[in-house]
Amino acid sequence: MNQFYRDAVARMEEAGVDPEYVLGWQSGYLGHPPLEEQRVSDAWSAGRKDGEEKNADNFSAWAGKAG
Repeated sequence: MNQFYRDAVARMEEAGVDPEYVLGWQSGYLGHPPLEEQRVSDAWSAGRKDGEEKNADNFSAWAGKAG
């Protein structure tokens, strides 16, 4: 992984971002196939979109929501 990826995930974890968002972001960033429709949450979808765009600026909306 590159430094941007590591730093972004570390910042999300430190901020207590919803784990579903983090997993979605990682999936999108790495280009993994999407989850099955019934397993997708709003947090995962938002993370996936941001990860695909290599955007680490929108996770604050999901901060403090860690399970």
